Amino acid sequence: MAKRNVTVKMKADHEYESVNPQGNVVQMDMYDPDQKKAQSPMDMLLSALGGCASVDAVLMMKKKRKEVLDFFVEVEGDRNDGVPAFFTDIHLKFILVSPNATEEEFAKVVALSVDKYCSVASSLKSTITYSSEVRRA
Repeated sequence: MAKRNVTVKMKADHEYESVNPQGNVVQMDMYDPDQKKAQSPMDMLLSALGGCASVDAVLMMKKKRKEVLDFFVEVEGDRNDGVPAFFTDIHLKFILVSPNATEEEFAKVVALSVDKYCSVASSLKSTITYSSEVRRA
């Protein structure tokens, strides 16, 4: 079983950064929309899902020798009104601009991408465990 890891470090009360072992950094904040400088963790979850599903969808269309002039996915999540404000539903709308692709073949590719190949979509069904530790300065 392969493992991945990141370290999330506080920069300020509502600002954090995540760094992977290769040194790639992602900024996050939990400010109100009018003060946002970065995506929130919930925004990043939607971004991760959309990005993960996109890669496979585009590669599969190209493997079918379909021309990809443009591609994007709009990801929308409905959140629970209480605490925690988890996503109750997530909708991905895939848009492909192609002169030679059909709606039917693209729909099949999208289904395969989300339901079979996207690790992020599968991870939303995973078991989460945790531990804690206090260190003295």
